[in-house]
Amino acid sequence: GRTKMSSRKASHAGSWYTDNGSRLKAQMEGWLGEVKLTLQDGSLRGLIGPHAGFSYSGPTAAHAYKHINPEKVKRIFLLGPSHHFYTDGCELTACKRYETPVGDIKIDEAMVAELMKTGKFKKMSLGVDEDEHSMEMHLPYIAHVMKGKAFTLVPILVGSLSTKSEKMYGELLAPYLQDPANFFVISSDFCHWGSRFRYNWYDKAEGAIWQSIEALDRKGMKLIENLDPKGFASYLKEYRNTICGRHPIGVFLNAIAAFKGKEKAEMKFVKYAQSNQVTNKSDSSVSYASAVCQFCAPDESKE
Repeated sequence: GRTKMSSRKASHAGSWYTDNGSRLKAQMEGWLGEVKLTLQDGSLRGLIGPHAGFSYSGPTAAHAYKHINPEKVKRIFLLGPSHHFYTDGCELTACKRYETPVGDIKIDEAMVAELMKTGKFKKMSLGVDEDEHSMEMHLPYIAHVMKGKAFTLVPILVGSLSTKSEKMYGELLAPYLQDPANFFVISSDFCHWGSRFRYNWYDKAEGAIWQSIEALDRKGMKLIENLDPKGFASYLKEYRNTICGRHPIGVFLNAIAAFKGKEKAEMKFVKYAQSNQVTNKSDSSVSYASAVCQFCAPDESKE
């Protein structure tokens, strides 16, 4: 049976995505099948991908997951924002495995213990763990693309961090970027626009509202591609763009900035989409974007 804390249920299966394993697998295979690979060398060290209901953001997520090389990856750090539970730090799971309709995922208990030793993390309660969808929405793709490979997961719930805390957690995670067997998944949607999100920034010079939203998102995406944590932080201060994974993204950008290895990181967005194209003020939309981050030997990096 299921002991109290050993396993996290797929609590959003049957609502945010199908709880039917074979249907879920077919959906993901369909979306992955439509994606053209843009990077061939498999030196990928991370991705950014959305976490909305699967029918909305599953196709966008496929553009990032297509690039994972399951032969190389042994451990996945999964950073997702906290939507319901307030913390100004980061929390780790107390579970031994995460369930998904396409197979369970083993938690890296040794790595969780190693991170706990830093004194900078707390443990999530099972309630907080199962309420949060930002990491769960990545689990089906992770389980699917890593099928049949021995790997472990390190889920990290990222709270409302100050820029100082983002830097501290980034520096703490930076050493794990050294090992090509480690992979980082950063969970974030982009602009949530409309009165239900209390956000309606509009620059008429860009054209229709949806075009203004895209221009705003792309301004942020450019700073992420430039691997510029300070620039991204000031962009968020200036425009208040409702990028829900801004803290996980901030931590990852700071980890890359603190990386001491010889390799050079390159971040590239491979897909951008909107749940619908807003043309009037009473409408709303959510933007989804996928990026991949590769580490290149200094001589291979493409200028």
